[in-house]
Amino acid sequence: MSDGYIDAYLGIDVGSVTTKFAVLDDHCSLLARLYTRTDGRPIDAIQKGLRNVAVGLASTVRIRAVGTTGSARQLAGVIVGADVVKNEITAHAIATAHYVPSVGTIIEIGGQDSKLILLQDGLVTDFAMNTVCAAGTGSFLDQQAYRLNIPIEKIGPLALESDSPVRIAGRCTVFAESDMIHKQQMGHPLPDILAGLCQALARNFLNNLALNKTLHPQIVFQGGVAANASMVRALEQELDMPVTVPPNYDVMGAIGASLLAREHAARNGGTTQFKGFETDQLVYATRAFECKGCSNHCEIVSITVNDEPAARWGGRCRKWDVL
Repeated sequence: MSDGYIDAYLGIDVGSVTTKFAVLDDHCSLLARLYTRTDGRPIDAIQKGLRNVAVGLASTVRIRAVGTTGSARQLAGVIVGADVVKNEITAHAIATAHYVPSVGTIIEIGGQDSKLILLQDGLVTDFAMNTVCAAGTGSFLDQQAYRLNIPIEKIGPLALESDSPVRIAGRCTVFAESDMIHKQQMGHPLPDILAGLCQALARNFLNNLALNKTLHPQIVFQGGVAANASMVRALEQELDMPVTVPPNYDVMGAIGASLLAREHAARNGGTTQFKGFETDQLVYATRAFECKGCSNHCEIVSITVNDEPAARWGGRCRKWDVL
């Protein structure tokens, strides 16, 4: 605390399905957190999220630096005025190592992608990402919950009631759904089908991302899917090792971005580009166009603020980076 203010650091993780916020103070205590749906409108999600986060903060809290991560980290960085823009691997690794210093393996399963991160002494030694197959992500569970007409939050508790999970082919969402329908038609109880579904997702994750890799303890499971206790059990059964779900498992990316912002402030004297929590008063718009300057035909993304160009990215050269 200085001058009567509490110095704090904002982290934002914008994914395709959810957007997460975290505010840490100088002692790395969590002052505020928010987990919300992106709903295909990341700009709206960021603006509304900032307003909601601001409501929960004391008037004496002063943001000294901001970090963004996630698939829309560049967009988020322009909107909020980020000081640090980092990839999800770095953000998740630094957050997990902060909470679980002995971590050796991070399993992160989100809505549209999943990640495997291997660490040694707090440093990333290897990683793998799945961004093309929904069968290894949370959207797979979402789709099946919708089809079965049950809340996604109920899948875990119902699956834990199973004593004999059915085996479901989980290498592809289409085959998995067909197999689930077949098991239903055969009369298998719903808990057994849901438990089999969780096991299929765990197998898919490990077969796709952990193939030929050695997973060392302590294994930490995070991301929105970590709320599903049946998924924790399925991973433990497949790995034959205990799996830890850390506190704030669902906003770890945002916490990592906040920690990175804190490091940035320590190196740069706390000067920030943060535009404030009232970004909803600004009008943002994005458009994309194809550059025909060479044979690469790069797709350039341009963002404007109140009709004024603010940032561009997507080119292999720096032709469009200069405003």
